[in-house]
Amino acid sequence: MQDFLNALVAELKLITQRGKVADYIPQLASVDPAQFGIAVCTPSGDSFTAGDATTLFSIQSISKVFTLTMALGKIGDGLWQHVGREPSGNPFNSIVQLEHEMGKPRNPFINAGAIAVVDAIMMGHEPKECLGEILSFVRYLAKDDSICFDRVVAASEMQHRDRNASLAHFMKAFGRLRHDVDKVLGTYFHQCAIAMNCLQLAQSGLFLASDGIDKTMGQRIVSAQRARRINSLMMMCGHYDGSGEFAFRVGLPGKSGVGGGILAIAPGKASIAVWSPGLDQQGNSLIGTLALERLAQFTGWSVFGQK
Repeated sequence: MQDFLNALVAELKLITQRGKVADYIPQLASVDPAQFGIAVCTPSGDSFTAGDATTLFSIQSISKVFTLTMALGKIGDGLWQHVGREPSGNPFNSIVQLEHEMGKPRNPFINAGAIAVVDAIMMGHEPKECLGEILSFVRYLAKDDSICFDRVVAASEMQHRDRNASLAHFMKAFGRLRHDVDKVLGTYFHQCAIAMNCLQLAQSGLFLASDGIDKTMGQRIVSAQRARRINSLMMMCGHYDGSGEFAFRVGLPGKSGVGGGILAIAPGKASIAVWSPGLDQQGNSLIGTLALERLAQFTGWSVFGQK
């Protein structure tokens, strides 16, 4: 595995077409698109890294996996009264379907759905309390108390919040949000601004690779059924309107973020994190997706069968 990852990094360095960084968030627009990191962590405790695997980046929408897990732990299947479980087929920040579907977001991984999830887990608490809980949960999964919010990125998102604010106010108008819109958005932007590296991120996904148990800690995080359902949502909805293409090419549950990261799960085998800031037209890491495609071909880890 280590030899393969080293060779992969060398191969991908030669590619000149690396996508476009997320320039609608100014703080992300300044990130060097030439960077690439990868980490593979196994349930037995082995880890393999290559490239810029220890460089911190903004995990953005990958954080939605963790808040979804928290929301299901707090209110169980009651969450599905607030958000659906279907692929959207539209861009991650689209408002189109909300009007047709009475303000109920299609799934927890588009922006509107993630905002609804944040509203659900706040449960009357102030943003500071909620953010402390989110950060503690991510630190626990990653086994690393050094993980923090990038407050500069959060402030940058808050200053350019119009699209997300429109989504939130639209849902509020339909009675879908219970808390103050500004408080929900402030929590959401900080959640997306969690800074992690590939190794930390891969560690945090291990419970999804082992039916809800992080075997390196000997702790059950969620039930086996819930882990499988989170994985299924990642497969269907984790790459927005590019989810079908990702399933076709990679064949693993995955969740991307506009910071250029992707968390992918090979059930029973490994948790994988890649990062390359340049994005494709759907807002998913261009080189990161290619790297995961190469890894799936090498290992035969596709959920649809061996190579």
